[in-house]
Amino acid sequence: MGVGNELKCDDGIGPYIIKELKKENIEDDDRIMFIDAQTVPENFTGKIRKENPSHLIIVDACLMDGEAGDMKIVDKDDFANIGISTHSMSLSFFVRYLEQDTDFKIIFVGIEPESMDYADEPTPKVEKAACEFVNILKGIIL
Repeated sequence: MGVGNELKCDDGIGPYIIKELKKENIEDDDRIMFIDAQTVPENFTGKIRKENPSHLIIVDACLMDGEAGDMKIVDKDDFANIGISTHSMSLSFFVRYLEQDTDFKIIFVGIEPESMDYADEPTPKVEKAACEFVNILKGIIL
């Protein structure tokens, strides 16, 4: 699941990654589903619960006091300590809601943004991190 606002430069890195993954035709595998949640991941809770995946990987830009493009798996208990952002529902609440009555593993991957100004493309450092992330996922999936 890619989360973020594509009109705010690096904040749109989650949806950017989903679009890149869809280009690879990986989703043809019935075990894989990509969700471009934009700024409303809560709109997909029903779909996620219905599919009952073994894993849900959420990727979003988040302020972690690192260098632009740094990637980190963020523990759900640390959500309060990082800047996750432009979404109508807090991701910590979203994750807690999904965990009710489910047993799938939720992994949150944060990517440090360089800019959250209005622009429809990620900055080069963050785009490079996104490409690395896509390649890592492809290596795991394929």
